Amino acid sequence: MLNKIKEPFQHRRIKIDSTTSKSNDNEYTTRKKPRVENWWGTLKRIWKYLSESKGLITLVLFLVILSSSMALLGPFLVGWGIDAFIETQNTSGIGYLLAGLAAVYVLHSLSVWQQAFWMIRIAQKTVYQMRTQLFRHLQKLPIPFFDKRQHGELMSRVTNDMENVSNVLNSSVIQIFTSVLTLIGTLTVMLWLSPLLTFITLLIVPAMVFGMKWITKRTGVLFKEQQKNLGRLNGHIQETMSGQRIVKTFSQEDKVIGEFKERNERLKISGFWAQTFSGFIPKLMNVLNNLSFAVIAGVGGILAFNDVITIGTIVIFAEYARQFTRPLNDLANQFNTLLSAVAGAERVFDIMDEEEEMKDEGNAVELEKITGDVRFSDVSFSYEEDGDTVNNVSFHASPGETVAFVGPTGAGKTTMINLLSRFYDADSGSILIDGHEIKTIKRESLRKHMAFVLQDSFLFHGTIRENIRYGRLDATDEDVVEAAKLANAHSFIMKSADGYDTFIDADGGGISQGQKQLLSIARAILANPTILILDEATSSIDTVTEIRIQEALQRLMKGRTSFVIAHRLNTIQKADQIIILKDGEIIERGSHTSLLRQDGFYAELYNSQLKKEAMLG
Repeated sequence: MLNKIKEPFQHRRIKIDSTTSKSNDNEYTTRKKPRVENWWGTLKRIWKYLSESKGLITLVLFLVILSSSMALLGPFLVGWGIDAFIETQNTSGIGYLLAGLAAVYVLHSLSVWQQAFWMIRIAQKTVYQMRTQLFRHLQKLPIPFFDKRQHGELMSRVTNDMENVSNVLNSSVIQIFTSVLTLIGTLTVMLWLSPLLTFITLLIVPAMVFGMKWITKRTGVLFKEQQKNLGRLNGHIQETMSGQRIVKTFSQEDKVIGEFKERNERLKISGFWAQTFSGFIPKLMNVLNNLSFAVIAGVGGILAFNDVITIGTIVIFAEYARQFTRPLNDLANQFNTLLSAVAGAERVFDIMDEEEEMKDEGNAVELEKITGDVRFSDVSFSYEEDGDTVNNVSFHASPGETVAFVGPTGAGKTTMINLLSRFYDADSGSILIDGHEIKTIKRESLRKHMAFVLQDSFLFHGTIRENIRYGRLDATDEDVVEAAKLANAHSFIMKSADGYDTFIDADGGGISQGQKQLLSIARAILANPTILILDEATSSIDTVTEIRIQEALQRLMKGRTSFVIAHRLNTIQKADQIIILKDGEIIERGSHTSLLRQDGFYAELYNSQLKKEAMLG
């Protein structure tokens, strides 16, 4: 029967796993390492964070012991009262009993409230530290890691998975401690009251253990599958939202809806089976709990009828029997929640275990000032092991020169920039900056002397002023305005609703593509770099804005060593060097004029662009 129930899920899970293995083949790894599968190892890592609040944890444990003791004392006093007052029909002193019961339950309530209050504080501190460490670690991971991971899936780990850990620490930890203490205390008192009834009560434990083991063996896998599917769904949503303009441009709404439905279906199925199997536990516990109560009432009645035990003892025992099975029920329920949280924590620690960007070499230097002399000597590099992306590339850029890279898609233009900025390290050859091998320069020092103006300008959520100041955080307001003026951005900024204090969205919504480019140029001007990297982005800009951008770029490039990825050849005619790349190798180089005289690949490409522009004109 179980196999029939699981068949649909297993069939679909095969598809899910095949998708997973395919995507994992593309994941960035610097070394082969097994994925974390040790639940206890993950719990130990969580405990390292919790142990920083040992004082508060001790207080919480004391409160848990106090509340558990009061929970045990209440039923005992009730049973004792039945024997002392109801059976004897002597009410003398019953007021003290009632006062004692009131005090016990008030103290129980206060201790439960306090332990929850302090545990929430511990949990929030722990999750804060974990989330901070995770985010800090993300900032130290190399660019290849982000190039080959879905950003939405990473966001899911920072948000959803961390929230699962938070929920467990907020409530489940106390519940587990309370359940364990209640079990120990209840079993002790039960043995003292009646070993026979205790033995009868314990007869249901093997059934509970077997049932829990059968269920949790399945829920652990299912909850982890659910978390994976949730991460993939979030990644798809983030990707689709970011590319909404492309989706609509190519009328692919039905396609992305179909992909969403597929991922959503996987999440629905894995979530259905995870929750279904975990839902079996309380049902099983309730059945066994009621069975235990019925057996105790029956056997206890026979024993009381034969004067082996008192009526009060039966009442106490019946309540303790419930208290004995209730913690088992709670532990089973919390175990499922714990499995979900540990699955999330595993995914978080999986990111934390990723190799950080390689540390600077021990003899790495910090360059306070550079002239911008750049030399590539026989540089080769490959993203994959089966072929070179760039092969034996050599060139020299003198300080203040402009070098343009031209070539078809996949020729290696962006790779040259990635190597220069050390987002990737060359496999062989050397890259020198002012005579220093690039690997002997501290990354922070290297990038401090660089600025980027990319084809897709990225702006942060905040004011225009804050986005420009991102180039140099200690810049004054006057410096920001001066940079904007040099970038030809000042006029449109002043026409905005709040000038430099106008808020813009994270994707730059509310301003045009050309204005985004001008703000990026202003940010680069403010950074005052020695080396400038430009991914030309004027192909989709109107003529007037393009002229303004070109003027701003000329000011920005003046006196700086500039590297330009060229898309429109008429914008690089003044470059000192134009390097033509094809299949990762330099096939031509020279000035615009000399390359046209060679009548080779560049001349053919340039003339074809002229013809195309003439036809469009």
